[in-house]
Amino acid sequence: MSRIRAFEDRLHEENATGDIPGFIHLYSGQEAIAVGVCENLRDTDHIGSTHRGHGHCIAKGCDIHGMMAEIFGKEDGLCHGKGGSMHIADLSVGMLGANAIVGGAPSLAIGAALSAKILGTDGVAVSFTGDGGSNQGTTLEAMNMAVVLKLPIVFVIENNGYGEATGTDYAVGAPDIAARAAAFGMPAAKVDGTDFFAVHEAAREAVERARAGGGPTTIEARAHRFYGHFEGDAQLYRTPEQVAELRRTQDPLVIFRAKVDRRKVSVKELDEIDEESRALVDEAVGRARAAAYPPIEHLLTDVYVSY
Repeated sequence: MSRIRAFEDRLHEENATGDIPGFIHLYSGQEAIAVGVCENLRDTDHIGSTHRGHGHCIAKGCDIHGMMAEIFGKEDGLCHGKGGSMHIADLSVGMLGANAIVGGAPSLAIGAALSAKILGTDGVAVSFTGDGGSNQGTTLEAMNMAVVLKLPIVFVIENNGYGEATGTDYAVGAPDIAARAAAFGMPAAKVDGTDFFAVHEAAREAVERARAGGGPTTIEARAHRFYGHFEGDAQLYRTPEQVAELRRTQDPLVIFRAKVDRRKVSVKELDEIDEESRALVDEAVGRARAAAYPPIEHLLTDVYVSY
């Protein structure tokens, strides 16, 4: 969670320089969801992400240097600088990719889950989707298919209160997204997405059920993003005072510090982790800025897959 926060806060600063191509959607404020879920997964398990995917990538084990280079459009990036912020992928750690298609991850993740079931690998797939994406037909169809085929998948709905700039209370007809998922015939839970321990426990149960052949689960986790929908968002749908209050009362890292067992980790150790995270991100930015862009002759490579 510390690495995600350092990564995103630094990107907020770097984006202002104008040196990063494309849109950036920051994950600060939702760190406990990605980490709480992915701490229960193996490298051989798969996740599908969203346009707000940096946190998912880091939690699943993607290399931070490769991620930063990718965001800067450099050849050393995880996708050789061709994907950018919204399309980071690393199959070596089971990261199927961030996805600019709203509600795109569920239909990809059930493919990974179906593969695991057919091959008998006991692998699990997880799809991350926002509250806006929960309204997409692809999401609902994937949920139904997962129940029908009893697939080893966990649908994680990250409810941060807004689908871009439209409030969940207005845009989501059913006030309880988890209950809508349960109507398909699967277990569904609602958790505090700012509480790592609550998310971790819900995800542990869901992943264990999936791995044992028990089929899909949906987890609706509520947390608030600290930045706008994208970098440059004027955020006319909420006030600076509301954001300040969220940072004061709903910060997953502060909540973690308050709940962690002091017999196992000290404040000093947590402070050192934060310092290490910032140093790692500083190094990643330096490397990314110094790296080369992809040569023009690579423009058409990695466009189509050859089987």
